[in-house]
Amino acid sequence: MSYFDPTYIKRMRSIARVAEPYLYLVPTVIGLLLFSAGAVVGSLLISFSRWDIITSPEWIGVENYRLMFRSELFWTVFWNTWYFTLLYVPLTILTSLALALLVNQRLKGIAFFRTVYFFPVVSSMIAVALVWSWMYNPEYGLLNYLLKSLFGIQGPAWLADSGWAMPAMVLVAVWKTTGYSMVIFLAGLQGIPDELYEAAGLDGAGKWAQFRNVTLPMLSPTMFFVLVITLINSFQVFEQTYVMTKGGPANATMTLSFFIYQNVFQFFKMGYAAAMSYVLFAIIAVITFAQFRLQKRWVFIG
Repeated sequence: MSYFDPTYIKRMRSIARVAEPYLYLVPTVIGLLLFSAGAVVGSLLISFSRWDIITSPEWIGVENYRLMFRSELFWTVFWNTWYFTLLYVPLTILTSLALALLVNQRLKGIAFFRTVYFFPVVSSMIAVALVWSWMYNPEYGLLNYLLKSLFGIQGPAWLADSGWAMPAMVLVAVWKTTGYSMVIFLAGLQGIPDELYEAAGLDGAGKWAQFRNVTLPMLSPTMFFVLVITLINSFQVFEQTYVMTKGGPANATMTLSFFIYQNVFQFFKMGYAAAMSYVLFAIIAVITFAQFRLQKRWVFIG
């Protein structure tokens, strides 16, 4: 077939039109393979090695994983992370849903309150952690001052008390991130047709019955999305731990993300830290997979 044949030229142009969008993706794909997929594979290999950055890596097989699961400190960190998650996730979902219901009103000036509630989301976590650290100060902090002046209660040393440090951290995380989930819930609420509430009202349903039988089922896909991202975020808490407690007191606020950071940048145990990173990845992956498997039981898609 001649290269100047009209049929051949037409076929080549058709192929070029199909291939053109994929050619634009080539630089992104190359970057993804080099800096993301390559890093994932490299860190997996490092997790089976002993490496302190200075010397060459030494292959030790699953020794890092064996040491990790035998370490009492690792299990303390593991349960601390779960403790943070079990406090943070329900509080964030309940608070953000309550705020979304409040700001989903057709009132004058309601946009101002939506902005105010969302403002912490765009603030730097480092700045937020510093401000809350001052507020938690047992001697001159605002929180203990209010407890003393309003209720006559002597507040604890929030970040220095192993019993109060983690709840204090959770409160900061909830305050910082609730606005984001609130906006998502607000979008879900505004997507519910008014006709459903009108029909429920005609059937004699009150406000609580409408919320239970209309709002929650229609909002369940949004609830599922918020639950997934909130759970993932809860296992990656780092900045506030670094700024507020450094994992103390007595490792009471040491979470997996911060413990991984310590092993990399303070102890130079690159292989051990990489092994913990993959354990953290496995935990998040299993939880996310379980949520997707269970969504059919409670998520309404109509």
